[in-house]
Amino acid sequence: MTSFNPYRSVAQYGLLNRRRFLSDVSTGLGSISLASLLSTDGLLADERPVIDPSRPYTPRPTHFPAKAKNVLVIFCAGAVSQLETWDYKPELIKQDGKPLAGGPAITFQGPAGQLARPQYQFRPRGESGKMVSDMIPHLAELTDDFAFVHSLTSKSNTHGPAENFLSTGFVADGFPSSGAWISYALGSENQNLPAFVAIPDPRGVPQASVNNWGPGFLPAEFQGTPFSAKKPLRHLTLPVGVSARKDKAARGLLERMNQRHLDQHAGDGQLAARIASYELAAKMQLSVPEISDLRTESAHTLKSYGADDTQNATKAAYARNCILARRLIESGVRFVQLFNGAYASGGELNWDGHSKLKEQYDKHAAILDQPTAAMIKDMKTRGLLEDTLIVWCTEFGRMPFFQKGAKGRDHNPNGFTCWLTGAGIKPGVSHGQTDELGQKAVENMHPLYDLNATILHLLGLNHEQLTFEHNGVQRRLTNVEGDLIHEVLR
Repeated sequence: MTSFNPYRSVAQYGLLNRRRFLSDVSTGLGSISLASLLSTDGLLADERPVIDPSRPYTPRPTHFPAKAKNVLVIFCAGAVSQLETWDYKPELIKQDGKPLAGGPAITFQGPAGQLARPQYQFRPRGESGKMVSDMIPHLAELTDDFAFVHSLTSKSNTHGPAENFLSTGFVADGFPSSGAWISYALGSENQNLPAFVAIPDPRGVPQASVNNWGPGFLPAEFQGTPFSAKKPLRHLTLPVGVSARKDKAARGLLERMNQRHLDQHAGDGQLAARIASYELAAKMQLSVPEISDLRTESAHTLKSYGADDTQNATKAAYARNCILARRLIESGVRFVQLFNGAYASGGELNWDGHSKLKEQYDKHAAILDQPTAAMIKDMKTRGLLEDTLIVWCTEFGRMPFFQKGAKGRDHNPNGFTCWLTGAGIKPGVSHGQTDELGQKAVENMHPLYDLNATILHLLGLNHEQLTFEHNGVQRRLTNVEGDLIHEVLR
């Protein structure tokens, strides 16, 4: 079709005939319709979020209507065994004590031993009748609310790089975490709190540490802010001798001075961002103490979470973190990352059960189970799950056999489980499958890219469209991969 040039004369074109006119009009209308449909589906070429450096946390529009406004990720560090929790394998029980035919002689930490049955009894749960382990009886009660994915795979069998891969989409250091991507894309619903908060376990930080909540090459203001109920942010109380009235007056003067300085350097984005970060820090001095002070919670709530447990201090501390996570979501924090488990420690401080799996899992499950289940039930009762997506995950799974000479399982990135619940999730679903012994994903395999793509989708973000140019490359959370896990979506 010859395109119309308004500077050519009618004579040059010749007479417009009816057929050409209708053809041109229909083509134009078709293009407009296609563009509209692509826009609705979030499939047009990427457009960066429009961010005012002086107000980087202002809420921003989604690519398409979102099902969720907030995300809570429960990250069990150390690699929880799928075979002791969610992935029931009757054949593994039958084969207990036998060698794995054609199995690997050597795995991550050494020689492989014999196949080992799950160390806990499995029972049918809820109306779905899904088989779930006795290790987590409180969470098992919520099985009907969960959508399970049993066929996740990772690109690393080493804790640090695997944590990186789950949190950032890359095994190497230096890439933005998923929370940073989301706060970059969407901003925050609460201008007095960070858009992204990471809550480390009471026992310490995870193996990959700050990589799990770092900004990578995104602007620094989108990194996660780490604090917990046990260790809130420092320097939040007023100095001795400074009244609230004097503090407010000083803040007002500082704000006017900052604005004057910014007016004199119009267009300086770095200066605007620095001022914005200091202003947020000042606002947090007022908001964080209020939100982290759990004395306002009822005795019933504290008891239901296990926050009043005097026999298990770590469980009580983690329970208080769960309450804090709920309160942050309730206050409009966009992305909360709640850790259960710390750094590599021979399985003593996290789920890395190489040698004494049953003994260590008894201890870790007592910390995880009641508080996490209570948090989910509490959020559901308060109506928070209408707008909040909850994701439970770990960096990889475990082998179906014990390590030689030990009572624990080695690392396994080839097949493991996560679950989702809340906004936009179809409850009572079990999707994907590992083989009959639980070693490898064999049906509907999903690399962790797919999980991250699905999380972004529920927030109204197209994972292919959310990009940032770094060193000449259009980077994204899902690299050049990622497909939605449609089976878990409403």
